[in-house]
Amino acid sequence: MARDTTDTQPIEGIDELVGYLAAGNKPRDKWRIGTEHEKFPFYIDGNAPVPYGGERGIRAILEGMQEKLGWDPIMDAGRIIGLVEPTGQGAISLEPGGQFELSGAPLETIHQTCREGNAHLAQVREIAEPLGIRFLGLGGSPKWSLAETPKMPKSRYEIMTRYMPKVGSKGLDMMYRTCTIQVNLDFESETDMRRKMQVSLKLQPLSTALFANSPFTESRPNGLQSWRGDIWRDTDNQRSGMLEFCFAPDFGFADYVEWALDVPMYFVIRDGHYHDMTRYTFRQFMAGAARNEVPDGLPTMGDWANHLSTLFPDVRLKRFLEMRGADGGPWRRICALPAFWVGLLYDEQALDAAETLTSSWTYKEALAMRNAVPEHGISAPFRNATLRDVARDVLAIARIGLKNRARKNRDGYDETSFLNTLDEVVARGTTSAEEMLSAYHTRWGGSIEPVFMEYAY
Repeated sequence: MARDTTDTQPIEGIDELVGYLAAGNKPRDKWRIGTEHEKFPFYIDGNAPVPYGGERGIRAILEGMQEKLGWDPIMDAGRIIGLVEPTGQGAISLEPGGQFELSGAPLETIHQTCREGNAHLAQVREIAEPLGIRFLGLGGSPKWSLAETPKMPKSRYEIMTRYMPKVGSKGLDMMYRTCTIQVNLDFESETDMRRKMQVSLKLQPLSTALFANSPFTESRPNGLQSWRGDIWRDTDNQRSGMLEFCFAPDFGFADYVEWALDVPMYFVIRDGHYHDMTRYTFRQFMAGAARNEVPDGLPTMGDWANHLSTLFPDVRLKRFLEMRGADGGPWRRICALPAFWVGLLYDEQALDAAETLTSSWTYKEALAMRNAVPEHGISAPFRNATLRDVARDVLAIARIGLKNRARKNRDGYDETSFLNTLDEVVARGTTSAEEMLSAYHTRWGGSIEPVFMEYAY
């Protein structure tokens, strides 16, 4: 999330919180595709991490991007920490370890998404390369220890950094040493949201498997295909995971609100200052627990919006749905991830087929799949088959959905071609992570340094 919200409208009751989510309902002709992708900046000389400050730091990249794009700066305590397009059509932000993120504009087609990503990468290269900086498209930092990883000067991250070790063993790794590709998608009603939430929660482990791209940690193989996927198993289980209650046949906005109310908060913002609220749940905050501790110590709709942005389930519900399972990766993956989910969820025939395929899958089965994927990737077992077999069926459904959408580019091609990189994973039976591991043990000569050349933007 590029910019925290400061909406000062007071909250009168829980119904308003439910209404906030329901306000995301949109007619189908208003459905859009918002793609986010993160990447690790590194110095070409020595493959070292890039700090925030200095003449060749991340601040300099942001200032160069601001001058080039004319976007508005996002400031935190007087420091530039991001950029936002003046009309809200896209933003650039920093993750805790300097991961550089584009939060894309809400677009109508995957063709537009690919053009947006390509333009962004060209723009950031133009600014960064004269500084001796490039970007790495992986799901996990392959070389630097946590101590070697820079820290970005964002107030919310200072609070999270103090809090994470209290609630899990891998939260700091999640913050500072992982990257993702995400897509944000719309729904037209509570029923439509429920169907999409349930299908995408069940299929999120498959997404993690297909995009598995983080097999190295601190210059060595880590024994996993998606280190990032494994990290999420013990980051903060109060606010992350598959959310079993979402599998209920009558799941709705109110259920998500009730869950969110009992998750500890991170912060509230008052007069530009971030106040640590990790000792309170949002429900306690609404009951007046912080009335005497922070200025205007009663909750606002801005506080609620910010709280929702600090919840990390595999599929996150805001006024849209966020698909959160995939590792970061090279340019083709930035196009493939939205194609995968748009194909499954934005066409009625495809959504029906995906729902039918997964209707008998239980929460325990989906959770077992999620737990197996970080190590085994698409070879993870499922019932009497593997995820590779499941992937064939799911990709066929996604292809039908994209074909039915019939969104063609100027050359007359529809969006189905963006699935080709995932078809290749299934056809060869190996993930990107396995391909990297093979290279490490053969032509890379037991070194991870070549990854900075072969997987760089």
